[in-house]
Amino acid sequence: MIYLDNSATTKPHPEVVKSFHHVSERFFPNPSSIHQLGGEAEQLLIAAKGQAAELLDVQQSEVIFTSGGTEGNNLAIKGIALQYRQRGKHIIISEVEHPSVYEACQSLEELGFEITYLPVNQDGKVSINDVEASIREDTILISIMHVNNETGTIQPIEAIGSIARRYPKLFFHVDAVQGFGKVPLQIQNWGIDLCTISGHKLHGMKGTGLLYVRDGIKLFPLFHGGQQENGKRAGTENLPGIISLVKAMRLIKEREMSDSDKLQALGQALRCGLDKLHTVRINTPQNGAAPHIMNFSVPGFKPEVIIHALGEKDIFISTKSACSSKRMNGSRILEAAGLSEVLSRSALRVSMSYDTTIDEVNAFLRAIETAIYQLKDVMR
Repeated sequence: MIYLDNSATTKPHPEVVKSFHHVSERFFPNPSSIHQLGGEAEQLLIAAKGQAAELLDVQQSEVIFTSGGTEGNNLAIKGIALQYRQRGKHIIISEVEHPSVYEACQSLEELGFEITYLPVNQDGKVSINDVEASIREDTILISIMHVNNETGTIQPIEAIGSIARRYPKLFFHVDAVQGFGKVPLQIQNWGIDLCTISGHKLHGMKGTGLLYVRDGIKLFPLFHGGQQENGKRAGTENLPGIISLVKAMRLIKEREMSDSDKLQALGQALRCGLDKLHTVRINTPQNGAAPHIMNFSVPGFKPEVIIHALGEKDIFISTKSACSSKRMNGSRILEAAGLSEVLSRSALRVSMSYDTTIDEVNAFLRAIETAIYQLKDVMR
């Protein structure tokens, strides 16, 4: 099997699965229980939070464990909006945000909030000038993703953070789900106030994640019913998930240190191979994109037909965000970048991991070339 859909989810690392099973069996008590077993679980939870903070270079008190990217993004956006609504009701995002950000903001519009949806250029990148020009007296939040989940475009987070610093009444949230462990991000130095990470995008378990919340920021909780996670996220902590998340974070950061050049080389090889196929149009920008995501279109072909043809050869890729891939309309992300409906509707996505090999990339390139050739014959 050749798995090239890592932006949808990754295969859990064996060591991550092992840690999940171990904690499930050995440290099953509730960390809030006052007996000795509960105390042991609580100490393990505290240690995990310290390790996560160390990996992120933040304070332990700034780490909130969640169930993943969707919850983290919703907690950040709705938590800020509802907590600081007396300060203002204006929020800024881009047109290319993940559905968990985009639709969360649409829901806030129904509550009287005003959302500015920033346009992007042909590379899918927001303009720094547009960001600053959109800030108003009543702006309380800017939320811009780090790496786009469909195209791999890297947004100018450091520059946006520098702008946000000049406006002490607003907060800056970054969805780092696709970039963590693959594209450098400096939370403390780049003026980021809130940052979302998801476990299953970095070889962790589904249902795990965290939200960084800078000290001093209050959030209106999505869940009520307990004082867990500093009162920001009620509910009994998923200790096995938390421990396995921290293990996955540590492992992916090690791979980032040792294998970044390999991932870059794989991305270049993939682009070069696709570029040779005359029927293919590459949508991911050549510069300013993450190395592990490649978006391209095959005009005249339904993407699901190509996906099924590759699947028959045990090669697995995808179309757009897994959250919206079953919708037959075109990609909102590509259309925002100015691509035609033809290109948007025929788009495909290859997303790699540090475990992807050059042989797998070459096998995919041969397979898609064959699939396109055979499908052309059928269509004649």
